Amino acid sequence: QVRLVESGGGSVQTGGSLRLSCAASGRKFNDNAMGWFRQNPGKEREFVAAISWDSQTTDYADSVRGRFGIAKDGAANTLWLQMNSLKPEDTAVYFCAARRSAFVSRREDDYIWWGQGTQVTVSS
Repeated sequence: QVRLVESGGGSVQTGGSLRLSCAASGRKFNDNAMGWFRQNPGKEREFVAAISWDSQTTDYADSVRGRFGIAKDGAANTLWLQMNSLKPEDTAVYFCAARRSAFVSRREDDYIWWGQGTQVTVSS
């Protein structure tokens, strides 16, 4: 059974940092692109960042570019999201996801494996 489990969420003040982790089990994701999405109650899930199978290509939403960094370790089967200079509008449940393809995508429908999410709360 494939599982993605996020951790590292929490509460921070504006300007603070958090590092999210996503541990995968049940299969190796060496050849797969992975990504992070986020969602607030009553809103659609939105793209945050994605990384290609070989980590050579990354993509970020405009709202987080320059503040967030995505990284992937194929051997460890782990995905990270380093979040710096956090703002209240970054508050959301953050989900990691993986797709069959090796290449990045911003489309939620392109991802077929999903974690349960971890809450990030940024207070002003």
